[in-house]
Amino acid sequence: MTLHTLIDYDTLRLIWWALIGVLLLAFAVTDGFDLGTGILLPFVARNDIERRVVINSVGPVWEGNQVWLILGGGAIFAAWPQLYAVAFSGFYLAMFAILVALILRPVAFKFRSKREDPGWRARWDGVLFFSGFVPTLIFGVALGNVLQGVPFRLDSQMHIFYEGSFFGLLNPFALLCGLVSVAMLVMHGSAWLQLKTEGLVAERVRRYGSMAALATVVLYACAGLLLWKYVDGYRITSMIDPVGPSNPLLKAVEGHAGAWFVNYAAQPWTMAAPVLGLLGAIGAWLGLRMRREIFTLLCSAVSISGIVLSVGASMFPFILPSSIHPAASLTVWDSSSSHLTLFIMLVVSAIFIPLIVAYTTWVYHVLWGKVDEKAIRDETGHAY
Repeated sequence: MTLHTLIDYDTLRLIWWALIGVLLLAFAVTDGFDLGTGILLPFVARNDIERRVVINSVGPVWEGNQVWLILGGGAIFAAWPQLYAVAFSGFYLAMFAILVALILRPVAFKFRSKREDPGWRARWDGVLFFSGFVPTLIFGVALGNVLQGVPFRLDSQMHIFYEGSFFGLLNPFALLCGLVSVAMLVMHGSAWLQLKTEGLVAERVRRYGSMAALATVVLYACAGLLLWKYVDGYRITSMIDPVGPSNPLLKAVEGHAGAWFVNYAAQPWTMAAPVLGLLGAIGAWLGLRMRREIFTLLCSAVSISGIVLSVGASMFPFILPSSIHPAASLTVWDSSSSHLTLFIMLVVSAIFIPLIVAYTTWVYHVLWGKVDEKAIRDETGHAY
């Protein structure tokens, strides 16, 4: 018996489905408040010192937070190559816009305070807003399109053909999901800034964060209602082998109204995800109103986790459904890498992910506390 057979192939596929979700969730919760802070920058900071306070609240940690996105993208490439191929070719222009924004963000951090010119600094502040808003909106729009099905097909040789367009991604339901994403991360950014700032900045943060938390509740509920009433989900209508070959074309799939809610009826415990998404946002609103800093941040993180997990719970076992060739839809059971590849990656992940978590935890511990406005005025103790 070879070592990798100690874990069944279907179990490994399920583990990696869950692990990809954990990596993307870690990115949403950690880098989410960085993106939300960038969106809030023009609204909660009215002068140069206040803007530097906001920027320095995330300056020491944003690079580490972005590691989770890199890990998630790498893991998708290795564990779910067909998903990587479809997503990164079909959403090419959207991914390009995200990469441009994420590349410009460190440039803005580094160059913004290099000159005293107010116009120079204002332009880089605009870049920071752009680098927060654009990825946040596009991530939500992409998720909305995934729920509706992506227009791709596979031929008998497993060649991928994407038949959509960039503007086709900007449909009403997807844009609503984009607004959910923006409201959610503005709420999260507000929770972080309440923890890291004081005075007028913190007061403005509570006001905008409260509005964002309420918007998250309303927009998420509306998206769920529309998904139930007007967006067809997908269901497998044939037998599928959990340890079979990675060939999506060996199954039959059909679109069906309300299919994304079947899992909730079959497994009622999965209802915890959308419930936590709503209750977490309500808790964040209360925390902002009551000035409970840690409570607000925890509730915001719970809300993000619930909203993201509700998508995975709804779609399982689908990973990426096809709207024009449903049989080509990618699922947990028919689009992964080989048994050996998944096992080796799991061993590597078991070694390095705890190290990343430990280092990240240490960094947050060392850098805990409020951003000191006096130190920024005196040009001591802060990087940006």
